[in-house]
This record gives sequence, structure tokens and C-alpha cells, in this order.
Amino acid sequence: MKQPKTILITGGAGFIGSHLCETLLNQGHKIICVDNLSTGKKKNITEFLKNKNFTFKKHDIIKPLNLKIKIDQIYNLASPASPIHYQKDPIQTTKTNVIGTLNMLELAKKYKAKLLQASTSEVYGDPLQHPQKESYLGNVNPIGPRACYDEGKRCAESLCMDFKRQFNLDIKIIRIFNTYGPRMDKNDGRVVSNFITKALQNKPLTIYGQGDQTRSFMYINDLIEGMIKVMETKNLNTPINLGNPSEFTIRKLADLILKLTKSKSKIKFLQLPKDDPKKRRPNISLAKKIIGWEAKIILENGLKETIKYFRELSNC
Repeated sequence: MKQPKTILITGGAGFIGSHLCETLLNQGHKIICVDNLSTGKKKNITEFLKNKNFTFKKHDIIKPLNLKIKIDQIYNLASPASPIHYQKDPIQTTKTNVIGTLNMLELAKKYKAKLLQASTSEVYGDPLQHPQKESYLGNVNPIGPRACYDEGKRCAESLCMDFKRQFNLDIKIIRIFNTYGPRMDKNDGRVVSNFITKALQNKPLTIYGQGDQTRSFMYINDLIEGMIKVMETKNLNTPINLGNPSEFTIRKLADLILKLTKSKSKIKFLQLPKDDPKKRRPNISLAKKIIGWEAKIILENGLKETIKYFRELSNC
């Protein structure tokens, strides 16, 4: 086993963060989980609180974080990530991604810690390049309703690269594409959780537009593996896409979830929201080359596990 590390995970009580906490704890590391619980849930990390290697701090990273121990790594995941959450308080979203990231970079500088910045496929906006490579600079509306998140993450990437160049810090950036799995918030408005919740209740599944817009869905286990591989990589000077390049229309996703849940739900079509991307698919050739990673879990198998989680949640 590798030498245990002290690892700070911001947004650690969230969907992705809690899975990362669990995996790294199982590897024997000491975890400091920081979350202001605005979208993260204490229930996601309750079972970890009994572990002597796990510490939870309720804290908003737009304020400096004072630690009494040296840290080796920082995974910066703190930010609302679904439109329904990040548009609720857009100024706070921008602050989290810009000021919060700046505070984490200062912490990395203080302790000479490695930092992994969780960026997003949203930095590509409504892409004119398909699939999206890391070299694509994006088609983003800087004054639209999604800009607090899109531009907040773009600015965070800029800060990361400037700290890397100016202070010679070991900083990595990942761009996460649509991810799903157990511990998703059923009320986060994302398409997978929304469809599964409605299907289990036999309520109409809402599709915006005609459902021909596409997404690429990655199961949480694949993402966590990729994140850890990126963190352990040396001399990485480019963002890395992490996503599943298998592309599905929203209509096909709805049909598959209806089939797997044996639901009686109907499909309801509504107007497409402003700046909603029509196509989203990662080019992961860089991830394959640099870290030897690609998503392995097919959509149907991942959905079965996710549906199982939501069924158990509704029976609680």
C-alpha cells in the first residue's frame, strides 16, 4: 500500500465528494472533508464519521480555511453543479468558484500540496466542436443565466494555471462530463435523477425540446478512478476531460429509464431553456494517453444501480 496521505476534499459531502471520501478512506488515507452543506448532505458522509481517519468541517470556502495540520493533497470540488442549484444564488456560485478556488490555491501554496481542480464540461458552453477536445476554447455566453457557473469555472481554471506557472505548484484540472450514480440528490434537477424520480412515481417525464439533444453519461465509479489517477500523475500541464464518450439522446435516456423501472409514466415535451447545450460528448484521447483511463461502465448497468438507490431512498 502507498504511504497514507492527509487529503482535503472540499464539497466532500456532495454526490461526487462523498464517493471520493469513501474511496480514499478505504485506501487508508486521512480525510478532511469540508462542506457548507448548501447542496451537500450530511447523510452522504454519516457512515464515515465513525472512522478515526475522517474529519468533517462545516465551512464555506469563500472564507479562508485555517488548518492545524499539514495537508498533502487538495481535491477542490466545492460548488453547486446543477442549474437549479447554481442559478438559485448566482453571485454565491461565482464567489465559490473564484474566491473559494483562490483560497484553496493559497492553501496549496502554503503547504506545497498537490491540488486537483474539479472543472466541468460546461466550460465548453454550447460547443461548436464535437466531440470536445481539451484544446477547444468553448462557445460560452458570459452574461447568460448559466454564466455564474460556466464563467466561474473558467476563471477558476485560469487561477489554477497562473498559480502553477507563478509558484511552480503541482496543480491538475479535470473537466467532468455528466456523471450519475447513487447519492445523487433527487431534487437537483439533473436529467438522470429527475427521470428516475418521476418514473418511480409514475409521473410524466419532462423533456425539453424534442429530446434530440445529446449527452454522455459517466457512472460515478469511473469518475472517481479517473480523478485519483489524475491526482497521482506528474507534470500535467493541460486540463483532462473525464467522461464517457458513448452518446445518447435525451429521448433514448428517457425510454431506457422507463424500461428499467417498468414505469407507467408518459413523456411531456416543453420548450428548450436558454443556452442549453445541444450536444455534449468528450474526446478522452488525452486521458487514455496520459493516465491510461477510460470509462468502462455501460449506461444500462449504471442506471440499474442508480435506480436501486432511488428505490431504497423512496422506501426510507
